[in-house]
Parts: sequence; C-alpha cells; structure tokens
Amino acid sequence: MRYKVSWSAVPSVGGVRFCALACFLEEVSGTVFKQRTLQHSINATGVGLHTGRKVLLTLQPAPPDLGVVFRRMDVGSVVELSATTENVGDTRLATTLVGKGVRICTIEHLMAALAACGVDNLYVDLDGDEVPIMDGSAAPFVFLLQSAGIREQNAPKKFIRIKHPVRVEDGDKWAMLEPHEGTRVTMTINFDHPLFSGDHNHASVDLSTTSFIREVSRARTFGFVREVEKLREQNLALGGSLDNVVVVDDYRVINEDGLRYPDEFVRHKILDVVGDMYVLGHWLLGAFSGYKSGHAMNHLLRQAVLADSDSWEVLTFPDEDKAPVNLTQPIPAASASY
Repeated sequence: MRYKVSWSAVPSVGGVRFCALACFLEEVSGTVFKQRTLQHSINATGVGLHTGRKVLLTLQPAPPDLGVVFRRMDVGSVVELSATTENVGDTRLATTLVGKGVRICTIEHLMAALAACGVDNLYVDLDGDEVPIMDGSAAPFVFLLQSAGIREQNAPKKFIRIKHPVRVEDGDKWAMLEPHEGTRVTMTINFDHPLFSGDHNHASVDLSTTSFIREVSRARTFGFVREVEKLREQNLALGGSLDNVVVVDDYRVINEDGLRYPDEFVRHKILDVVGDMYVLGHWLLGAFSGYKSGHAMNHLLRQAVLADSDSWEVLTFPDEDKAPVNLTQPIPAASASY
C-alpha cells in the first residue's frame, strides 16, 4: 500500500526547522521499490565529537542516482565529497571522508539513519569538518529525517547483494560478509573491563524483520575515562561529554541515566556497521558478522568486497512486496515527480 503525504512548514525550534504532517493520507498506486530523498530541507547544530567545534548541519533533497554527497560550505568555493569507499581516508575512531583538501569526520551515525530510513539521495551541508555528534547515537538523525519528510523518486531503488563470502582479518579481529536473504548484522566485542562480560558482548539483529529505529538507533557511542587524556593528546574526543558519550570508569557507567539497552555497547557497534556498510552506496543484502570489528575493519571489508567483482551485484526490485527487506519508517514516504 502506498500513500501520498501532505507537509507544511512550521517555525524552527531550538535551531531545528520542523515540518508538520497534514491530517490526511491519500492512497496511491504503485509497487516499484523506488529511491528516496527528503521532502524538505532541515537543519540542526551541534558539536563535533572529535574536533569539539560547533557546526551547522543542513540536509537537502537531492536528485535520483546521486547518492549521499557531503558539502563543505565554509571553505570558499563549495567542496563536495561523495560518501563512497574511495573517499574514506581516516578510520581512527570514526569514518572520515578525505579529499579535495578537506576532511568530513564522523559520518557513520548519519549514514546509519539514512540507511534505516531508506534515503538514497541527499546533500549534507556542513560549515565545519565534522558531522555533529548529537547525543552519540543515530536517533536524532532519524528524527530529523522524519521531521523533514521522505519523498519517493521516479527511479528504482538499488541494492548490493552479496553473492559469496568475503572475509578480512587483522590479528584476532575479523569481519565477514556472506550471502543472506535479507540483512543481518552479528557482532561480538571484547574489552578488558568488568562491564564487558557475560551475554552483553554479543548481539545479532536481522534488519529484515527487526526495526533498526526501535532496536538499534538509540545506542550511543561509548568511551573509557582511562583513555580520555591519551585521545585528547591526539586531538580526538575533544567534544566528548556525558551528553553524547556513554562513559565508563574502572567499574561502572558514570552517566546518570545509565544504559538505554542492557547491551547498548554492542548495539552501538551494530549501528556503526550499518552506517559503514551504507558507504558502499546502496542498502546491503547479506549477513555481516564481526569480532572486535571497528571502522578500520569495516573499511577493509568494503574494500575487499569492491575488489572482488564476483562477490556482489547491484539489483532492483520491480515489486516492493518481493524485496527481502522492509525499509519502512514511522512516516510513510510521499510520491514525487522527479
């Protein structure tokens, strides 16, 4: 079933401009799985987790088949960097695009929200060199996308399907993609700390049947008190605080509100995987599994997949009902004419 949604602009609140859903939904025909962009532009401000600098983020609708394009608006002539594996130049504690004399840091949480909401084409405008960390999860970005509205476009949505296993290793760390009728992410973490023991170090989420927005998107990035000084000596985590990081001392979580999920740490790693794999350019159909995998391993895996042209294919689904994944969001996508 399809719907056409009517939106209207309302004043900005707290630096974020929202859009209001009108009081009717009109059913329209069509079952082709189509590409999506935003209905309206929307913006927000925040600080970069690693740079500590305030930045304005604006999400803008983009034409079909463009992909996700980040634009630095603060460097004279606007510089564009597409969110592609080829443009990833740094994976220290984040996924960072590098090229044309600029950097765009910490794209993974926004990319995860775009993947979950099925947004294929978007301009991401920034007046700084890092995507704002918000609360450390993907949930604020999901909220922004829902508030702006999601628009269908007259072009078929593309998927990357894994055809045979691809695995990368680095010491005891590893990551792998295998064929799967749908999308599944399985992750195991291992830290030398009392909190990281028992059943909460491992999780598997089948995104074909489980809502990323409900079960994963609110999981926040985390860090250790004992590592803060070392990170800041490397100009990392300069914007980290209890407002945007789950902070762990030698024994416990020190955030007053505690954890959002009992296994929030490993769920955040799954969130990172979803965002990092979306840098392949399309929603991934396959099963990811990893042990101690972070942004660097995820990047090596993307590179290995792209280097093996027999391991993957791009496909579309003329009938959305036959697609092995249900990319939906609380607000239905609206029809569009371009």
